[in-house]
Amino acid sequence: KEWLSKGHGEYREVPSERDFFQEVKESKNVVCHFYRDTTFRCQIMDKHLAVLAKKHVETKFLKLNAEKAPFLCERLRIKVIPTLALLKDGKTQDYVVGFTDLGNTDDFTTETLEWRLGCADVINYR
Repeated sequence: KEWLSKGHGEYREVPSERDFFQEVKESKNVVCHFYRDTTFRCQIMDKHLAVLAKKHVETKFLKLNAEKAPFLCERLRIKVIPTLALLKDGKTQDYVVGFTDLGNTDDFTTETLEWRLGCADVINYR
């Protein structure tokens, strides 16, 4: 219940960098998708993250438009879109950059992404 009250269990957009810091501060595990509207692969990533957000309520799933977050993209050295920043206790632990870790294909499975997030210990994966 506490997780759900903090916005866990759904995949949603964060409007600004300031909101990002607020969201990250109040949750132990966060997956944040840095995306661009014009990038087709971001829509593929969205589809998988929406499924995982419902399944893994222990983790907060967010998306942030990279074009509205120049400071964060610079600070986190995000050069490739889509990039997932995987955060624990407010600190970035790992990244999933593009689809390289996911078989380098557009039709990777949700399970593949789930496994990759589990490797980073940002979700409870068995």
